[in-house]
Amino acid sequence: MKEHFLNSSVRRERGYAKQYEYLVVTVSPDDSLPEAHRRLVEHSEYGKWELERSVLYLGGGRRFWLRRRVTQVQRTV
Repeated sequence: MKEHFLNSSVRRERGYAKQYEYLVVTVSPDDSLPEAHRRLVEHSEYGKWELERSVLYLGGGRRFWLRRRVTQVQRTV
């Protein structure tokens, strides 16, 4: 399994009513797109991430921004 080409980071941003967590996935130009697509599908299916934005750079590199809503857990005690 080829893991080295996925450079990702997670950060949280707070808004008024919505709170999202972001995952940025970077794919280098010489890596296979089917493998990158498979990884994005895995993130969306199992991690409940949704694609917010994607960029194709001049050299062929790609960057994908995924987001998911941060759930607030209420204390029951």
